[in-house]
Amino acid sequence: MKNIFGLCFCLSVLALVGCGKDDETNTEINNPTTYNFTRDGQSTVSFPGQTTRIAMGTELINAMANFNQSAIGLLEMYANETATGEDANPYANDELNASSKSIKSKTAASTDFFSANTSESATIKADFETWITAQVTEVFPNKNELATPGFAGQIADGSSVRYVNAAGLEYNQVVNKGLIGALIVDQILNNYLSPTVLDAGENKTNNDAGIVDEGSVYTTMEHKWDEAYGYLFGASTDATNPIATLGEGNFLNKYLSRVNDDVDFAGIATDIWEAFKLGRAAIVAGDYDERNDQASIIKELISKAMAIRTVYYLQQGKNALPTSGDNYGSAFHDLSEGAGFVYSLRFLRNPNNADAYFSRSEVDAMMEQLTTGNGFWEITPATLDAMSEEIANKFDFTVAQAGS
Repeated sequence: MKNIFGLCFCLSVLALVGCGKDDETNTEINNPTTYNFTRDGQSTVSFPGQTTRIAMGTELINAMANFNQSAIGLLEMYANETATGEDANPYANDELNASSKSIKSKTAASTDFFSANTSESATIKADFETWITAQVTEVFPNKNELATPGFAGQIADGSSVRYVNAAGLEYNQVVNKGLIGALIVDQILNNYLSPTVLDAGENKTNNDAGIVDEGSVYTTMEHKWDEAYGYLFGASTDATNPIATLGEGNFLNKYLSRVNDDVDFAGIATDIWEAFKLGRAAIVAGDYDERNDQASIIKELISKAMAIRTVYYLQQGKNALPTSGDNYGSAFHDLSEGAGFVYSLRFLRNPNNADAYFSRSEVDAMMEQLTTGNGFWEITPATLDAMSEEIANKFDFTVAQAGS
């Protein structure tokens, strides 16, 4: 497959450090053909917390379409911390009910973006709680009412029925796609792949000496990198070779697959996977420059994939807007997904500096354009085109490429 991104990867089984740079230490990197790393015959790859949170998120999104759910029950799926009585075990999976993990605790919780910005982190967490609650208080009571401008209810989308708020927004879609950014992408790009996290404390010294975590077979640095990997590929049938079944789950893996299926961006998923694999091999070899180079590639390409999918949904929503009549269902569904991806733009990471590609104020302005007043009922093609251009201009793709 042609690599259209022009990235330099060392793909041989025994790859010398370099990818075009001077190799002063002549460190040899053993880059395996799959994401399979062992020590003393045991796998050193572990990311149970990531698979748990992906499973929790999946149950939450599904439950938001269940009109028998209570707001307390849905909020407990998000926070997993305070409910009692019948709401204390909200998940169908008893292992999730027994877990101490939660979605909320890792939402907008990265070291690089939010450790010193707790106010914004709290605001973002509250946004999700607001949307989850509003699904029950605004949408559920109007299940059998037809949605009209300013009034929540149901709306036809071909043979499907969508349930929207007064602005035409599906809360379950904005929560789903918003969590891809606020949970999945933020933890990958701004937490676990950050040198601040990877090199914390004695991590470098211990990794160089092969000192593993107590009761484990991996070093702390190896584990941190694997946790980033788990947020993308943790729900894969075979996480050692996830490209073979790309698209599993409801979060980043699924939508990376959609981008990868576009001929304009074919190969992007493999490029990300190869960077994860080579970066992990570089950690084993103690080559931290190579590790950082691969982390930068991942940050760039995941950010780009998210931006591509955002533009895609904005453009699909625009194209589905009716020129007459009231057939808004398809447009509102695409725009609801687009709104969730717009919200996720806040967490995209510029690999060349410490900044996000989009500031909170930029994202807030776009969300306001989508939801102010009667929202999708009044949105114009010109507004959606301008928003799409604003997003695409931060990257090296066009609206036409992403929108088709």
